[in-house]
Amino acid sequence: MAKVKYRYNPETLAYDRVITTRRENIIKWGIMFVASIVISVAYYAIYSHIYDTPKERVLTNKLTSLKFNYQMLSQDLDHIDQTLSDIQKRDDNIYRTVLESDPIPSSQRMAGYGGVNRYEQLEGYINSDMMIEITKRTDKILKQLDIQSRSYDELIVKAKNKEQMAICRPAIQPISNKELRHAASGYGMRLHPIYKTYKFHEGLDFAAPTGADIYATGDGKVIKAEYSGGGYGKMVLVDHGFGYQTLYAHMNSIGVVLGSEVKRGQVIGTVGNTGDSTGPHLHYEVHKNGRHVNPIDYFYNDLSPDEYVRLVEQSQKNDIFEKW
Repeated sequence: MAKVKYRYNPETLAYDRVITTRRENIIKWGIMFVASIVISVAYYAIYSHIYDTPKERVLTNKLTSLKFNYQMLSQDLDHIDQTLSDIQKRDDNIYRTVLESDPIPSSQRMAGYGGVNRYEQLEGYINSDMMIEITKRTDKILKQLDIQSRSYDELIVKAKNKEQMAICRPAIQPISNKELRHAASGYGMRLHPIYKTYKFHEGLDFAAPTGADIYATGDGKVIKAEYSGGGYGKMVLVDHGFGYQTLYAHMNSIGVVLGSEVKRGQVIGTVGNTGDSTGPHLHYEVHKNGRHVNPIDYFYNDLSPDEYVRLVEQSQKNDIFEKW
């Protein structure tokens, strides 16, 4: 049974029955419906502003996790970058120094990627800046690792050559200490005992008995074994590779032939007095890249520090420059 509504009429001082039409009822209910929707939307907006929806909570958790992972990744990249920097410093200052190689220029190690925008596909996202930064750092580290790997490939080859060079490089005395009377004329400007003029003495003389053994000071190949017309008398020239050659002069006899391979410590002849010489001795020279160097710096396999000092002092005495 529908409710009957009355309205007070002040003119008649009585209550009149309210009669509403169907149209009025539709309008009234329409207004109430719209009002309820508006109130519901307002309530939802206020609630969602204060409280997250389940979907938003899931997205918030994911975003928090991504930010945490980004921080951890950034810390890992910092650690990798520091470790790589330490490796590069050891490479330049230790490995390349030992193997006589130039350091890799910093501009080459730190060079970036050129050309088109490599990170264009990462633009347009909410966290584009973060993604581009991490990608750039990763690319930079990967390039430095590639350069470092190539550096080690190069050093491996050099290390193998270095091992071979250590075998070939002159490193012992050409005359054994038991045969050695003394080191005569040293390296440098000297008064020639025959011509009585000052000349540059390009080697080191070892006074020893005629017939004493002469030893090759490093592995190599004989490129001369002859009687020299230039004052050396009977002489042998050995090419050790890597820019090193050694010359042995005034020999009494030659024990090798042209083209033969010799080993360090192998007897290649005997001490003599041939050529421009005033007594039995060995004139010994070391050449590096076509230039004469002081042979006294190439006896490190045979001499202790004290013996080296004594040999240097002995070779500099003026009263024993009778050989040439």
